[in-house]
Amino acid sequence: MTAPLQSVLHPASPDAAIIAHLSWVLFGGAAVIFIAVMALTFIGLRGKGGRQVSARWWIGGAGIAFPVVVLSALLVWSTWRSAELSPQTSRGAMSIGVTAKMWWWEVRYHDPASGREVVSANEIRIPTGRPVYIGLTSTDVIHSLWVPALNGKMDTVPGRVNGLTLQADKPGIYRGQCAEYCGEQHARMALHVVAMAPADFERWLANEAQPARAPQDALVERGRAAFFEQRCQSCHTIRGVAEGARLGPDLTHVGGRTHIAAGTLRNHRGSLAGWIADPQAIKPGARMPAALDIDGETLRALAVYLEQLK
Repeated sequence: MTAPLQSVLHPASPDAAIIAHLSWVLFGGAAVIFIAVMALTFIGLRGKGGRQVSARWWIGGAGIAFPVVVLSALLVWSTWRSAELSPQTSRGAMSIGVTAKMWWWEVRYHDPASGREVVSANEIRIPTGRPVYIGLTSTDVIHSLWVPALNGKMDTVPGRVNGLTLQADKPGIYRGQCAEYCGEQHARMALHVVAMAPADFERWLANEAQPARAPQDALVERGRAAFFEQRCQSCHTIRGVAEGARLGPDLTHVGGRTHIAAGTLRNHRGSLAGWIADPQAIKPGARMPAALDIDGETLRALAVYLEQLK
């Protein structure tokens, strides 16, 4: 699965198709207005038949009639078309909770099979062909979630829950972004929506509800020990290993995510090691300290341990 362009003009859902249609019509309306203004400017400078166009014609025609007709038509049409967007309601839809933080996203699912709450980060997985209600809030400042290929944007406001409905027509990875300036690393606060076939999504969710698997070899066991030696459990939870921390993303199945650091790096062993060693070199201002005292072998073991958490 590859990520399409992060563009409102490449829709992958019914709502995004409506927004794309609105955009094209408004682009067309703006082009008509621009051409008309340039034509009127040319006429005004050149004059008509050697005479200047009267002030009454300019004010009544170009200043009042033309914008009233064009803008009113666009207003009526866009209002009618916007009414076709899906209502932002959780009624009858699967619900996922998303909490925006500086500068990452906490994602919470409910597993109907086990009744457990499943916590992930920086990636939203949804089944294709059905609406999914995203309940949005924030723990610090106002952020905004925008996945252009799937819907418009919605603010996340501390102390309240706003709703956004996402629906994907087909499997794929759709890039999203924080669309409200929220601090130093606003530009690196992205996430990906991974749309999966319904059966694949159910299997994925059942696996996510399970605790982290035990180490299978000596190198992974060493990495697990390094997780505690570096006091990673002070900020991060790994279910079945270290639970209770809430400051940083849940790492129970971090190896199965497409990206780390809120969409900044592709997820693989090398990027995990680089992020652990010095996150400030990659994302200045991120609220994660560098592992300055870790040696190369221990760093490699820790990266391998996190990579196999799938």
